[in-house]
Amino acid sequence: MHLLIDGYGCDVAQLADQEHVRRFLDEFPGAISMTKITEPSVHLYHGPVAQDWGVSGFVIIAESHISVHTFPDRAYVNIDVFSCMEFDADAALAQVRERFAMGTVKHWVLDRGLVHLDPATAHEAVEAERAALALDPSRP
Repeated sequence: MHLLIDGYGCDVAQLADQEHVRRFLDEFPGAISMTKITEPSVHLYHGPVAQDWGVSGFVIIAESHISVHTFPDRAYVNIDVFSCMEFDADAALAQVRERFAMGTVKHWVLDRGLVHLDPATAHEAVEAERAALALDPSRP
């Protein structure tokens, strides 16, 4: 599953703090029962648009990865939790919301699509997906 989070009205000092982002990426995987397999990689970024500076970080977990991109001048953070393992998205969202003192939050939970099809049944699965898309063309 894939939890995508856009946080607005965040604590600007936290968003600008590389150590805060590093601690989050170091501690959060265990808090949601994931297995961290690398140390967090965290970087300060200054781009061509002055307001787009921020802190970006990434940690690889056995289940996939977690990334963070902050924009302090916009009081905005984008966080992705990408996992091949099911997890409690509501609990994860609550923890993220608290850790970055988010005001307004938009979030999405997407199925990751980890399906290993038996070649003998693949045709039926593809046809079922096509039928579902025909009924709801807005479905990703």
